[in-house]
Amino acid sequence: MTTCHTCGNDYDAAFTVIHNGTAWQFDSFECAITALAPTCASCGCRVLGHGVQVDADVFCCAHCARRDGHGALNDRTSRTRESV
Repeated sequence: MTTCHTCGNDYDAAFTVIHNGTAWQFDSFECAITALAPTCASCGCRVLGHGVQVDADVFCCAHCARRDGHGALNDRTSRTRESV
């Protein structure tokens, strides 16, 4: 049995995530997200996708980055779906 780093549950099907050279044990993706996913510097939600980053600040989307004064960021490229 392995003990979950986040909730302390002893679970026979726990898994290990190695992040920045440190091994973490979890019993669910929810616990892994709670421990490891960054939070948006603007709205505070967990960033589960790529997000956007400006210096050390991580944002869930360009809208939040713009709201914090980073006006040049966009969520989409200038290419349209038809041009791909």
